[in-house]
Amino acid sequence: MSKKKTVWFDVETEETIEDCLKRLTAAGYTVAGRKEEPLFSEVDGEYIPVRQVIKFKGILKED
Repeated sequence: MSKKKTVWFDVETEETIEDCLKRLTAAGYTVAGRKEEPLFSEVDGEYIPVRQVIKFKGILKED
């Protein structure tokens, strides 16, 4: 089965950015971008920020 050419890797809750980048590289991808998105939770009708979701765009390395 062939791998996708582009994949987004999320930094997991208990994972460091460095750990995510190592996982990305071990899967055969190279970093091509980064984006951050806020994660909110609704409490009593108000949106409260919970955490920042960080994602890295990986592009498949050419052999």
